[in-house]
Amino acid sequence: MNMFIFFSIYFLLAVAFGTYLAWSLLSATRVQRWGKALGAGAVVCILLLMPATILLRKAGHESALVGSVVWVGYLGMGFLSFLFCLAILRDTVRLVIGIQVYLKERIRNPKPSEPVMASPADPSRRRFLGYGVSTGITTVAAILTGVGVAEAMSVPDVREVNVPIENLPEDLGGFRIVQITDIHVSPTIHRPFVERVVDTVNRLQPDIVAHTGDLVDGSVKRLAYHVEPLSRLRSTYGSFFVTGNHEYYSGADQWIRKVKDLGHRVLLNEHRIIRHGNGRLLVAGVTDYRAGNFNPHQASSPARALRGAEPAHVKLLLAHQPKSIYEAAAAGFDLQISGHTHGGQFWPWPILVRLTQPFIAGLHRFENTQVYVSRGTGYWGPPIRFGAPSEITLIKLVQI
Repeated sequence: MNMFIFFSIYFLLAVAFGTYLAWSLLSATRVQRWGKALGAGAVVCILLLMPATILLRKAGHESALVGSVVWVGYLGMGFLSFLFCLAILRDTVRLVIGIQVYLKERIRNPKPSEPVMASPADPSRRRFLGYGVSTGITTVAAILTGVGVAEAMSVPDVREVNVPIENLPEDLGGFRIVQITDIHVSPTIHRPFVERVVDTVNRLQPDIVAHTGDLVDGSVKRLAYHVEPLSRLRSTYGSFFVTGNHEYYSGADQWIRKVKDLGHRVLLNEHRIIRHGNGRLLVAGVTDYRAGNFNPHQASSPARALRGAEPAHVKLLLAHQPKSIYEAAAAGFDLQISGHTHGGQFWPWPILVRLTQPFIAGLHRFENTQVYVSRGTGYWGPPIRFGAPSEITLIKLVQI
């Protein structure tokens, strides 16, 4: 029933979205109502491709044909997102100009008995301008989509972040943590991309690799080959992995076993102590914030991850979602490393992310705990990034 309600709401929103775009972009042209209806229908069909392919893949239909449809649906959704933002911008400008014109006319003609007359306009001129603006918006949306695809497909940049820690032992000064997160191996992200990520991480010579979830979007059977390069990750003390929400969408137990086979230490509300010289670093990891909805035995718990822990100079928590920071701070962690948000990935999604997460990207502090949120190493859904480039993060612990 919950799934039915979700897709019913999604369908209604898709119809509203398609209707707005079609009438907004075609209103000033000679296209008749039936043409606008066809345009709205085309938009709705594109928007429905994404949930349709998700359901097909969830049911085990992960053929090359479904993969091709995924590309069409995701690219279409990205293009329509840009188109929607530009249309909203144009309509906002129109509204502001209209209000200004109205106010000026009202000042000139303050008597209510004398109606404010709109300035006469040549209908053919209005159609020409409307057609030109609509064509311009569509062209710009297409260009932005192309730029976004190129950005998403490129090797993520290395982002270096220094995290100051109070009373940090000298031996832990400069400790190197390389974070990768939200790779989302899927029908649009394959083995070559993962290989480039692994090569970049290994060149950074990390002390540990922190992998904060959302490795995949699909089954072990379909994607195992594409994640195998992760077995080549090299670091002084090993690679640590925590589950993200998409692991639970894709069969978490199977992926946990697979990630262990790749040589990662999977932390399910657990911790490990790393002795680096005379310094002791506690590395804890929790399951995804919503894991309990899928498996009550794996409900996320930073407090449980510390159970039985010996004293440590630094307590580090790997948690997929930034909103784990509240429980992390209460448990006494010094630093939380998260992903999940993708930095918003591209407009208008940053607005929605800010409504659901306390932090969207970068280094922040909540009470006595710092949290770093990565923009993600891959992408989810549309193979597009714009204004939120992907990253491989080199985090260094530094003395204050």
